Amino acid sequence: MTDVQVSLETGAGLERRLRVQVPASRVEQELEARFRSAARTVRLKGFRPGKVPDGVVRQRFGPQIRQEVIQEVVQSSYSEAIAREKLRPVGSPRIESEPEVPGEGIAYTAIFEVYPEFSVAGLDAMVVEKAEVSVTEADIDQTIERLRKQRGQWQPAGRAAVAGDRVVLDFAGTLGGEPVEGGKAERFAVVIGEGRMLPGFESALVGTTDGADKSFDVTFPADYYEEKLRGQTVTFQVHVHEVTALELPAVDAEFIRRFDVASGDLAEFRRLVRENLEREALAKVQAEMRRQVIEQLLAANPVDVPAVMVSREAASLQAEAARSAGTAQGQAAGAYDEVARRRVRIGLILGELVRAQSITADQGRIELKLDELCRTYDRPDEVRRIYQQNPDLMSQVENSVIEEQVMTWLMERARITTRSVAFGQLMGV
Repeated sequence: MTDVQVSLETGAGLERRLRVQVPASRVEQELEARFRSAARTVRLKGFRPGKVPDGVVRQRFGPQIRQEVIQEVVQSSYSEAIAREKLRPVGSPRIESEPEVPGEGIAYTAIFEVYPEFSVAGLDAMVVEKAEVSVTEADIDQTIERLRKQRGQWQPAGRAAVAGDRVVLDFAGTLGGEPVEGGKAERFAVVIGEGRMLPGFESALVGTTDGADKSFDVTFPADYYEEKLRGQTVTFQVHVHEVTALELPAVDAEFIRRFDVASGDLAEFRRLVRENLEREALAKVQAEMRRQVIEQLLAANPVDVPAVMVSREAASLQAEAARSAGTAQGQAAGAYDEVARRRVRIGLILGELVRAQSITADQGRIELKLDELCRTYDRPDEVRRIYQQNPDLMSQVENSVIEEQVMTWLMERARITTRSVAFGQLMGV
């Protein structure tokens, strides 16, 4: 490595410019070794294997071999240079080659970003509030009621509409006598009080009956998403096709068996509901505690983030959003930059803790995580084998386990305070 000259410049933020100069002697040495190797292996018509003259090899393959050697010398000298300078590059560098000067070897500048160097601060000052939640009989009753509504059947009401009824209607909106764009629909279903429509629209449907026609005004809120309708009063003409009421099933053995309670026993069903609610509450409590820790770490560690990592994460978020929406492309990548930057900062902070504390994935936790992932499938053993045979999938599992271990490590060092919270308040129901 002593034959290579290296100079380092610090650019904006985390950018580094590493100029590397490799002497001609090293390049020529590599070339000669490659030519000798090629002479032993190359096959040309009219020559026996391994007997192709050196001059012929150089004439036929010289430019190609030289290009390959230069690429390899650049790669090897770059690796040596970053090791000498003790740099941690993010991703692959951009190489700017300098014109070759006969007898002076090769020179290039590698441009890249590096991981920020920092020690995680704020670990001794973390305070986390933990919600203490008890699931009550009323919580179980409310949950069962929601399950009944989810499995209810809409039946003709045979009366005027009230809150909670579903009204199927045609409507058309006009503003100043002109149709409102997007303000028209046919056989549109509205559940009064559900909040899908503006409150004034839904409340105007109370008292309507099958076959009724009605006209009413609705004033749009000042913060409505469509600017031209903000604060405007729109007149709606509606025709009601039908008013239906939700008929709820009885909580009997048949209903209970739909939830994998083979006995159909109400007490067992309520026990199952309680256990599910307690799991949901525990997951919500843990997620909220994790959020508090992350927010405190972010506040205490204003770490610079490599732009290339933000760009990569933003592109991933964009692709994920497109998949979720079922479209070819989501919003412009720039729309995800803020979220991406936050994610990258979190990853860098947690990653530094993993490195500093030498945290490695616990094999027992990996096995438990695999069990958790696979048990929801019909053939868990087959899914488990798929995971174990795929290094990328196993890497995801290991990273998830390491993150859990880091959070456990952090929680053990945080000061925990507690407060009692009702289940409904915790879950927002």
